[in-house]
Amino acid sequence: MLKHIVMWKLKDHAEGADRAANAVKMKALLDGCAGIVPGIVTFEPMLAQPGLEATYDVVLYSEFVDKDALNAYLDHPDHVAIKPFIAAVRLERQCMDYEV
Repeated sequence: MLKHIVMWKLKDHAEGADRAANAVKMKALLDGCAGIVPGIVTFEPMLAQPGLEATYDVVLYSEFVDKDALNAYLDHPDHVAIKPFIAAVRLERQCMDYEV
């Protein structure tokens, strides 16, 4: 199994909206990618929650059966289509993939 964890810190304002609105839109876009390829075991986009510690605004925790499934997700047209919006609103991005 391969875990794919990505965290984004968003700009205060981008694409005509504030950070909170862009975070909600980004989560919705990520939610739309939840079942786009076989081999996705877990797919959990989440927003920072008030009252809980968070240094990033949006996180994606996902698990794939193997590297081929992750690559299929990364190359899928639905995933590729959301990248321009995410690139426009993000200030920072961190990613870690690892096998368990």
